[in-house]
Amino acid sequence: MAIKLTFFGHNTHMLDIGGKKVLIDPFFTSNPLTDVAADSVNPDFIIVSHGHFDHVEDLVSIAKRSGAQCISNFEIVGWLGSQGVENAYSQNLGGGCKHEFGHLKLTIAHHTSMLPDGSNGGNPAGLLITAEGKRLYFACDTALFTDMQLYSDVDLLVVPIGDNFTMGPDDSIQAIKWIKPKMVVPCHYNTFPPIKQDAAAWAKRVETETEAKPVVLEAGESLEI
Repeated sequence: MAIKLTFFGHNTHMLDIGGKKVLIDPFFTSNPLTDVAADSVNPDFIIVSHGHFDHVEDLVSIAKRSGAQCISNFEIVGWLGSQGVENAYSQNLGGGCKHEFGHLKLTIAHHTSMLPDGSNGGNPAGLLITAEGKRLYFACDTALFTDMQLYSDVDLLVVPIGDNFTMGPDDSIQAIKWIKPKMVVPCHYNTFPPIKQDAAAWAKRVETETEAKPVVLEAGESLEI
Protein backbone atom coordinates (compact mmCIF):
# COMPACT_ATOMS: atom_id res chain seq x y z
CA MET A 1 0.00 0.00 0.00
CA ALA A 2 1.31 3.47 -0.89
CA ILE A 3 2.23 6.03 1.74
CA LYS A 4 0.99 9.56 1.08
CA LEU A 5 3.16 12.52 2.09
CA THR A 6 1.69 16.03 2.18
CA PHE A 7 4.09 18.96 2.59
CA PHE A 8 3.02 22.17 4.39
CA GLY A 9 6.28 24.08 4.02
CA HIS A 10 9.34 24.26 6.25
CA ASN A 11 9.62 20.85 7.99
CA THR A 12 5.91 20.26 8.50
CA HIS A 13 4.55 17.12 6.84
CA MET A 14 1.56 14.82 7.14
CA LEU A 15 1.93 11.13 6.37
CA ASP A 16 -1.05 8.92 5.64
CA ILE A 17 0.06 5.36 6.41
CA GLY A 18 -2.64 2.72 6.19
CA GLY A 19 -5.27 5.24 7.23
CA LYS A 20 -3.23 6.56 10.17
CA LYS A 21 -2.34 10.25 9.91
CA VAL A 22 1.12 11.12 11.22
CA LEU A 23 1.98 14.82 11.55
CA ILE A 24 5.63 15.88 11.73
CA ASP A 25 6.80 19.14 13.37
CA PRO A 26 3.53 21.14 13.42
CA PHE A 27 4.22 24.73 12.34
CA PHE A 28 1.15 26.37 10.80
CA THR A 29 0.14 29.61 12.51
CA SER A 30 3.30 31.62 11.73
CA ASN A 31 4.31 29.61 8.67
CA PRO A 32 4.19 31.99 5.67
CA LEU A 33 4.23 29.11 3.18
CA THR A 34 0.86 27.61 4.10
CA ASP A 35 -2.68 28.86 4.52
CA VAL A 36 -3.74 25.71 6.38
CA ALA A 37 -5.03 26.52 9.86
CA ALA A 38 -3.73 24.52 12.80
CA ASP A 39 -7.28 23.88 14.03
CA SER A 40 -8.15 22.12 10.76
CA VAL A 41 -5.49 19.42 11.14
CA ASN A 42 -6.53 16.13 12.78
CA PRO A 43 -3.63 13.70 13.14
CA ASP A 44 -3.59 10.38 14.96
CA PHE A 45 0.10 10.83 15.85
CA ILE A 46 2.46 13.80 16.06
CA ILE A 47 6.24 13.30 15.82
CA VAL A 48 8.50 16.13 16.96
CA SER A 49 12.14 16.25 15.88
CA HIS A 50 13.28 19.02 18.25
CA GLY A 51 12.03 21.92 20.32
CA HIS A 52 12.52 25.04 18.22
CA PHE A 53 9.51 27.32 17.76
CA ASP A 54 9.26 26.70 14.03
CA HIS A 55 8.75 22.98 14.70
CA VAL A 56 6.45 23.00 17.76
CA GLU A 57 4.42 26.20 17.46
CA ASP A 58 1.07 24.40 17.16
CA LEU A 59 2.05 21.16 18.89
CA VAL A 60 0.21 21.65 22.18
CA SER A 61 -3.00 23.03 20.67
CA ILE A 62 -3.26 20.30 18.03
CA ALA A 63 -2.40 17.55 20.54
CA LYS A 64 -5.03 18.68 23.04
CA ARG A 65 -7.76 19.14 20.45
CA SER A 66 -7.13 15.98 18.42
CA GLY A 67 -6.02 13.65 21.20
CA ALA A 68 -3.14 12.55 18.94
CA GLN A 69 -0.30 10.67 20.58
CA CYS A 70 2.84 12.80 20.59
CA ILE A 71 6.19 11.08 20.07
CA SER A 72 9.48 12.80 20.78
CA ASN A 73 12.54 12.70 22.99
CA PHE A 74 12.34 12.36 26.78
CA GLU A 75 12.74 16.08 27.48
CA ILE A 76 10.08 17.24 25.03
CA VAL A 77 7.63 14.60 26.28
CA GLY A 78 8.27 15.84 29.83
CA TRP A 79 7.61 19.42 28.70
CA LEU A 80 4.39 18.33 27.01
CA GLY A 81 3.23 16.92 30.32
CA SER A 82 3.82 20.31 31.94
CA GLN A 83 1.63 21.84 29.22
CA GLY A 84 -1.24 19.47 30.01
CA VAL A 85 -0.65 17.00 27.16
CA GLU A 86 -1.01 13.50 28.61
CA ASN A 87 -0.94 11.30 25.50
CA ALA A 88 2.77 11.28 24.77
CA TYR A 89 5.45 8.65 24.25
CA SER A 90 9.20 9.18 24.65
CA GLN A 91 12.04 7.69 22.64
CA ASN A 92 15.62 8.79 22.28
CA LEU A 93 18.48 8.77 19.80
CA GLY A 94 19.22 5.35 18.37
CA GLY A 95 16.08 3.86 19.87
CA GLY A 96 13.28 2.39 17.81
CA CYS A 97 9.70 1.43 18.57
CA LYS A 98 6.85 -0.22 16.69
CA HIS A 99 3.84 2.07 16.63
CA GLU A 100 0.44 1.56 14.98
CA PHE A 101 1.63 3.39 11.85
CA GLY A 102 4.97 1.53 11.61
CA HIS A 103 8.43 1.45 13.14
CA LEU A 104 10.06 4.73 14.16
CA LYS A 105 13.74 5.12 14.97
CA LEU A 106 15.21 8.43 16.13
CA THR A 107 18.50 9.13 14.40
CA ILE A 108 21.29 11.55 15.11
CA ALA A 109 20.83 15.15 13.94
CA HIS A 110 23.55 17.77 14.42
CA HIS A 111 21.61 20.86 15.46
CA THR A 112 20.36 22.48 18.68
CA SER A 113 17.07 22.22 20.58
CA MET A 114 15.38 24.55 23.03
CA LEU A 115 11.66 24.91 23.60
CA PRO A 116 9.95 28.28 23.11
CA ASP A 117 9.79 29.02 26.84
CA GLY A 118 13.50 28.28 27.29
CA SER A 119 13.02 24.73 28.57
CA ASN A 120 15.51 22.02 27.66
CA GLY A 121 14.52 20.49 24.33
CA GLY A 122 16.89 17.53 24.64
CA ASN A 123 18.82 16.26 21.64
CA PRO A 124 17.48 17.00 18.15
CA ALA A 125 16.66 13.99 16.01
CA GLY A 126 16.11 12.75 12.51
CA LEU A 127 13.33 10.24 11.83
CA LEU A 128 13.65 6.85 10.18
CA ILE A 129 10.19 5.42 9.51
CA THR A 130 9.62 1.89 8.23
CA ALA A 131 6.05 1.14 7.15
CA GLU A 132 4.14 -0.59 4.34
CA GLY A 133 7.40 -2.13 3.13
CA LYS A 134 8.98 1.33 2.66
CA ARG A 135 11.77 3.21 4.47
CA LEU A 136 11.52 6.98 4.86
CA TYR A 137 14.30 9.14 6.30
CA PHE A 138 13.47 12.65 7.46
CA ALA A 139 16.88 14.19 8.16
CA CYS A 140 15.11 17.17 9.82
CA ASP A 141 17.24 20.10 10.99
CA THR A 142 20.84 18.96 10.74
CA ALA A 143 24.31 19.60 9.44
CA LEU A 144 25.96 17.10 7.14
CA PHE A 145 27.59 14.19 9.00
CA THR A 146 29.25 11.02 7.74
CA ASP A 147 27.07 8.65 9.77
CA MET A 148 24.23 9.49 7.40
CA GLN A 149 25.64 6.62 5.38
CA LEU A 150 24.18 4.28 8.01
CA TYR A 151 20.67 5.24 6.87
CA SER A 152 21.27 4.49 3.19
CA ASP A 153 19.07 2.90 0.54
CA VAL A 154 15.78 4.46 1.61
CA ASP A 155 12.72 4.89 -0.58
CA LEU A 156 12.38 8.56 0.36
CA LEU A 157 14.76 11.12 1.84
CA VAL A 158 13.46 14.47 3.06
CA VAL A 159 16.48 16.73 3.43
CA PRO A 160 16.96 20.38 4.43
CA ILE A 161 18.50 22.68 1.82
CA GLY A 162 18.05 26.13 3.38
CA ASP A 163 21.62 26.62 4.65
CA ASN A 164 22.39 29.06 7.49
CA PHE A 165 20.61 26.98 10.19
CA THR A 166 20.95 23.56 8.53
CA MET A 167 22.85 22.02 5.65
CA GLY A 168 22.53 23.89 2.38
CA PRO A 169 22.34 22.71 -1.24
CA ASP A 170 25.99 21.65 -1.51
CA ASP A 171 25.96 19.52 1.63
CA SER A 172 22.54 18.12 0.75
CA ILE A 173 23.96 16.77 -2.52
CA GLN A 174 26.68 14.97 -0.56
CA ALA A 175 24.04 13.60 1.82
CA ILE A 176 22.03 12.27 -1.13
CA LYS A 177 25.12 10.55 -2.53
CA TRP A 178 25.71 8.85 0.81
CA ILE A 179 22.08 7.92 1.54
CA LYS A 180 21.19 6.78 -2.00
CA PRO A 181 17.42 7.38 -1.80
CA LYS A 182 15.08 6.51 -4.64
CA MET A 183 13.34 9.88 -4.23
CA VAL A 184 14.37 13.05 -2.42
CA VAL A 185 12.22 15.98 -1.28
CA PRO A 186 13.73 19.30 -0.09
CA CYS A 187 12.56 21.01 3.09
CA HIS A 188 13.46 23.84 5.48
CA TYR A 189 13.93 26.51 2.81
CA ASN A 190 12.22 29.75 1.67
CA THR A 191 10.33 30.14 4.95
CA PHE A 192 12.46 33.11 6.05
CA PRO A 193 14.96 35.33 4.16
CA PRO A 194 18.12 33.67 5.63
CA ILE A 195 17.10 30.30 4.17
CA LYS A 196 15.95 31.38 0.70
CA GLN A 197 16.98 28.89 -1.99
CA ASP A 198 16.26 28.07 -5.63
CA ALA A 199 14.64 24.64 -5.37
CA ALA A 200 14.47 24.19 -9.15
CA ALA A 201 18.22 24.71 -9.47
CA TRP A 202 18.76 22.28 -6.59
CA ALA A 203 16.59 19.68 -8.34
CA LYS A 204 18.65 19.98 -11.53
CA ARG A 205 21.79 19.31 -9.50
CA VAL A 206 20.20 16.24 -7.93
CA GLU A 207 19.33 14.92 -11.38
CA THR A 208 22.82 15.46 -12.79
CA GLU A 209 24.98 14.66 -9.75
CA THR A 210 23.10 11.80 -8.06
CA GLU A 211 20.93 8.82 -8.94
CA ALA A 212 17.96 10.03 -6.90
CA LYS A 213 14.73 11.42 -8.32
CA PRO A 214 14.10 14.95 -6.96
CA VAL A 215 10.52 15.93 -6.15
CA VAL A 216 9.94 19.58 -5.24
CA LEU A 217 6.61 19.99 -3.48
CA GLU A 218 4.84 23.29 -3.02
CA ALA A 219 3.05 23.73 0.31
CA GLY A 220 -0.14 21.70 0.17
CA GLU A 221 1.06 19.30 -2.49
CA SER A 222 1.31 15.56 -1.95
CA LEU A 223 3.43 12.64 -3.08
CA GLU A 224 2.75 8.91 -3.05
CA ILE A 225 5.65 6.66 -2.06
